[in-house]
Amino acid sequence: MARYDVYRHPDPVLRKTTPFLLDVQNDYISSVDTRVVLPMRAAKHCGPPMRDLNPSFDIGGTPVVLDTPAIAAFPAAELRDPVLSLRTQSTLIADALHSLFGAY
Repeated sequence: MARYDVYRHPDPVLRKTTPFLLDVQNDYISSVDTRVVLPMRAAKHCGPPMRDLNPSFDIGGTPVVLDTPAIAAFPAAELRDPVLSLRTQSTLIADALHSLFGAY
């Protein structure tokens, strides 16, 4: 597991509105059973995104919006086979987290 890896949501029902989860946990914290993730909601199920807080991405042809305020701990064992890495978008993702936590 690596920071900024994108995973398919393991729950097939929830996957309809939240197809992916983005791992944002520091790579150096690996001794816990969870990973901190941000849900990636299908854009068609989201309202207008807030600037910086909700960046959008295209994951394998699926437009998604990062739901930064819905940050959560997720069982690491349920995150299997990353779809891709968004490491090249780390600044955009960090800006969303800074918006959430007030580090502007």
